[in-house]
Amino acid sequence: MDELDARLLVTMRAHPRIGLTETARLLGVARGTVQARVEKLMARGIIEDFGPTVSPALAGYPILAFVWLQIAQGRLTEAVHALHSVPQILEVHGTSGQHDLLCRVVAKSTDHLQEIIAAVLASPAVQRTDSTIALSTQIPYRIEPLLQAQEAAER
Repeated sequence: MDELDARLLVTMRAHPRIGLTETARLLGVARGTVQARVEKLMARGIIEDFGPTVSPALAGYPILAFVWLQIAQGRLTEAVHALHSVPQILEVHGTSGQHDLLCRVVAKSTDHLQEIIAAVLASPAVQRTDSTIALSTQIPYRIEPLLQAQEAAER
């Protein structure tokens, strides 16, 4: 990824509904260059999607929790398969250390969160959970500082 790719991504993140022609104008390059770069970034998996960012809290799920899981030895695939069936689990990451998986979970209430955790524990592949409820989001997901640092490094 070079400086133009970084500038392109920063521009697209700042103006999510911007068209290719306007992006090209802002970047001072040809429209075809922008289109080729976007296609290349998509093919490499750097651009993952163009969908809207949805607020789970405003969609009726105000509780955000991070749930650590310990998985029975050799049953990771089974555990992940079971987690796929729980729609309130937004992300699952394999981790090193004391726990095996970290789940980002949303719920309608703390009682609902308890039901979700009980459903997760119903899988024989999951041995133990450890949950933390987020009280607030101090820094939301962001990529712009990383892209801007990349852009500055390329100069």
